[in-house]
Amino acid sequence: MKRLFFTIFGLAPLFLSAQQTLTLEECYSLAEKNYPLAKQTELLEEKTKSEIKVLEKGKLPKLDFNAQATYQSDVIEFPFQIPNSTVEPPNKDQYRATLDANQLIYNGGNITANSKLKTAELETQQQQIAVNLYTLKNRINQSYFSVLLFQEQEKLLISKMEQLDARIKEVSAGVKYGAVLPASEQVLKAEQLKLEQQLSQVNFDRKKALKNLSLLIFQNLDNTTTLTNPEILVPVENESQRPELELFNLQETQLETSKEVISKSNYPKLLGFAQAGYGNPGLNMLDNSFQDFYIVGLKLNWNIFDWGKTKEQKQAVDISKQIVSTEKETFVLNNEMQQKEAESDINKYEAMLRKDSEIIELREKVLQATTSQLQNGAITSSEYITELNNLYEARIDQQLHEVQLALAKANYKVIKGNFNE
Repeated sequence: MKRLFFTIFGLAPLFLSAQQTLTLEECYSLAEKNYPLAKQTELLEEKTKSEIKVLEKGKLPKLDFNAQATYQSDVIEFPFQIPNSTVEPPNKDQYRATLDANQLIYNGGNITANSKLKTAELETQQQQIAVNLYTLKNRINQSYFSVLLFQEQEKLLISKMEQLDARIKEVSAGVKYGAVLPASEQVLKAEQLKLEQQLSQVNFDRKKALKNLSLLIFQNLDNTTTLTNPEILVPVENESQRPELELFNLQETQLETSKEVISKSNYPKLLGFAQAGYGNPGLNMLDNSFQDFYIVGLKLNWNIFDWGKTKEQKQAVDISKQIVSTEKETFVLNNEMQQKEAESDINKYEAMLRKDSEIIELREKVLQATTSQLQNGAITSSEYITELNNLYEARIDQQLHEVQLALAKANYKVIKGNFNE
């Protein structure tokens, strides 16, 4: 079983190389494309189009059909008799049906201003979605580089297993011919079992991290999926390109547009109207018969004094703009602090990697000498294992620092928002 287990892990890199690979940028793209929130972008656009159509219909004629039948307790009567006149007072039961038409002629551009505001609101809402989707990048970074770390640790453990297996073969031959004590072989085999255990743990941890990444990008990932180690170039520009900055700008634009709507609401409104009807009586109240009739005319409505309501509304909008401005300043300040922290992390891991290379070079020389000593029977298996572990601990530290450096660079790009570099 141990041989089979080792064989499977030894061939794992060959299987993985034949499988589909996945890059960090592809993970970003898949998350933004498949995340449920992304669907709201198109839905909001359709909603805004419908709302603008409703507003535009305010320019079309408004037609109303009205009908009524009434009976009243009293009607107009002449207080005196007119000689030679047959005029009769109106009937107490009266009937009327009318078709009323109203056509907006001028309203100071209020409909256009409201349509413009709807468009500004749409752009702000869509940018808010872009900001929310952007936050997925940090979560993807954590999951992606966790998988990458386990992936590289697995390779190192397999390499360590290969070296250990070679020593076991050598020691087994020595035990067979009585040149080496059986305890030396047992020590090496115990270490082999420990490595198999570590490989199993790394494999399970990698599956767990892959599952988390799968949920973020809405793809089925398993241990046959290989993640590429990204080469991340850190942008040198100081100007941030975070989507939140564009959101703040759009919010200010939306508020400024709302001020235009407030101003337009007090403009005079001119309407043309027409009424065609049939009733008893008609427009001639002295004729007690069913008649058709019509009325046409113009109507002006102008609120010339609103008790300072418009002024107060505009002041409230200006205060809202100041709030947005302070939120933008706060974000920029915090973003700059995050950039400095990320730059510090990058410098730290680069410095650690320089030392890692020196440590590994020395550990390799020590292990080479130790291997020769073990082959000549000058040292015990335990002493060899100590130096073997020292070398691979150094290599694992180096791999950890490389992944941490790549993660720090990826986080730095997310913080700055410079993804076109």
